[in-house]
Amino acid sequence: MYTASIPWKVLSSKVGVGVLTEGWNLAGVEEDTQEIRTFVVDVFFDSTFVSPPVVQLGLTGFDIDDRDSSRLTLTAENITQSGFQVLVTTWAGTRVYAAEFNWLAIGA
Repeated sequence: MYTASIPWKVLSSKVGVGVLTEGWNLAGVEEDTQEIRTFVVDVFFDSTFVSPPVVQLGLTGFDIDDRDSSRLTLTAENITQSGFQVLVTTWAGTRVYAAEFNWLAIGA
């Protein structure tokens, strides 16, 4: 039996965000807070996928103040055929001035 298959598509890029990015809210912090702070980055694919792809993120750089512990997470959410959102998150007293990451999307 012959089954036609859809070829794999792979897209990737590098993104940098920080204090010069409009709306950046990860550099300022209240004293003695445990508040979770998140900045959302919208990523749009150059071409769409047939269905939502698998997305992998890799932290490639950061600028974090050394007055407190370094806390930083990246999460891919709301993945669609045309893009996704990256949640750059920190908490407690951490001051994040910039973050760089690569993303890789694999699908059909």
